[in-house]
Amino acid sequence: MTTAHWLFGDQLGPHFLAPGQEGPDRDAPVVMIEARSVFRRRRFHRAKAHLVLSAMRHRAAELGDRVRYVKAETYREGVREAVGSSPLTVHHPTSRAALGLVRAMDGVRVLPALGFLVPHDDFRAWADGHGGVRLRQETFYRWVRRSHELLMNGEEPAGGRWNHDHDNREAPPAGARTLGAPAPYRPHEDDVDEEVRHDLDRWERSGEVSFVGRDGPRRFPASRREARSALRRFVGHRLAGFGPHEDAMLADDPVLSHSLLSSSLNLGLLDPAECVGLAEDAWRRGDAPVNSVEGFVRQIAGWREYVWQLYWYFGEDYRRSNALGHHAPLPDWFLDLDADAVTARCLSTVLAQVRDTGWTHHIPRLMLLGSHALQRGWDPAAVTDWFHRCFVDGYDWVMLPNVVGMSQYADGGRMTTKPYTSGGAYVNRMSDFCGPCAYRPSVRAGAGACPFTAGYWAFLHRHRARLERNPRMSQAVRGLDRLTDLDDLLEQERRRGNGPP
Repeated sequence: MTTAHWLFGDQLGPHFLAPGQEGPDRDAPVVMIEARSVFRRRRFHRAKAHLVLSAMRHRAAELGDRVRYVKAETYREGVREAVGSSPLTVHHPTSRAALGLVRAMDGVRVLPALGFLVPHDDFRAWADGHGGVRLRQETFYRWVRRSHELLMNGEEPAGGRWNHDHDNREAPPAGARTLGAPAPYRPHEDDVDEEVRHDLDRWERSGEVSFVGRDGPRRFPASRREARSALRRFVGHRLAGFGPHEDAMLADDPVLSHSLLSSSLNLGLLDPAECVGLAEDAWRRGDAPVNSVEGFVRQIAGWREYVWQLYWYFGEDYRRSNALGHHAPLPDWFLDLDADAVTARCLSTVLAQVRDTGWTHHIPRLMLLGSHALQRGWDPAAVTDWFHRCFVDGYDWVMLPNVVGMSQYADGGRMTTKPYTSGGAYVNRMSDFCGPCAYRPSVRAGAGACPFTAGYWAFLHRHRARLERNPRMSQAVRGLDRLTDLDDLLEQERRRGNGPP
């Protein structure tokens, strides 16, 4: 008898059903389980819940009679209904909780993880060989490039440099409201989306489930066909302009030239190898410059891969990291995505983007949302949970290292060499947010004081003893000694507390 294969909701691409030594049996029956308890445990963004359920139901429709699609309260109940006590295979899940679940269930055989370039054992050997403590992304990225012969000319990196980040930090063009990039791929909703929206409405009305954010027309792919269309659209029309303004922010152009492929990759609709392969092909044809292609490749083969591996390598204790001793709760205005309560135009604009779409690109995530949380001293575990719930591409493995390590510096530097936070000058340089804002980026204290500028100096003051020993932060910390208004600034921040800036 052929063993059935269980597909989680982030294992939706065809590669998760490829037969062979490391895959399920050829033509194995498929089990998919829609567990309501997942949505009861956390207050997810409504658009995220819609996307995940739409993607699962689209995949089930594609599989037809091959799939047993079960709607149940829990995964265990769903498995019992689908196969009883019969054996199952499943590819290594993407969260520690899910892996613990499947390993605890009788008759479930766990196959190797898919959807990433580097097997766990290969990464562990590499990491152990580098001491296993401070594992820098750049070193890992070069190893992946070499071992996968990715964007290489023989033994040398394409374009003569491993990292073209220096060419990818341009501020937005002066006076421009948009970059003028070709529009990204956008899917069209269908009957499956209508069914999902009806179910979510019913769950909310009954009080079974509570969501945050808005569920407008679906903006991200929910099927392999849509994801491939989005990938081709990006590589063919948007990749060439991606690099230079990768870090820019514009109020009226939140998408810029970004790929919008993270949710498709994290649902398993796309495989990273096909994404970087198409991008490299575009460079070799002369259709995109090396800095744009390298920047995109670094996001996938460098950062995404690195985050996935560190999630497993650092272990469960990493979740409780809090090197800076931050314990302030997240305020209601942030939890509710109440952009209208916020005066600071940069934060209000980005919070509205998250509220309306469940997405904003990596710089607003890091340098606005994450930076504000870091400056306010919010609990890193709560910040991690917020990012997990509120972003369409957010999963435990994605957000734990990204937030604990990169954004909140809660691991004390295991992932990054310094905290990533700044004053209003950076926001002003890299965006058009500051011009119409009620606050002035150059003002630290008093009327018009920018909450990011004041917050930056308050953060440095609060952690001076630690940060002045950091070679990358020591000069900034010494700047505290030149501030004549530091006492006024600190009193102002104390009064501001956790309210909306």
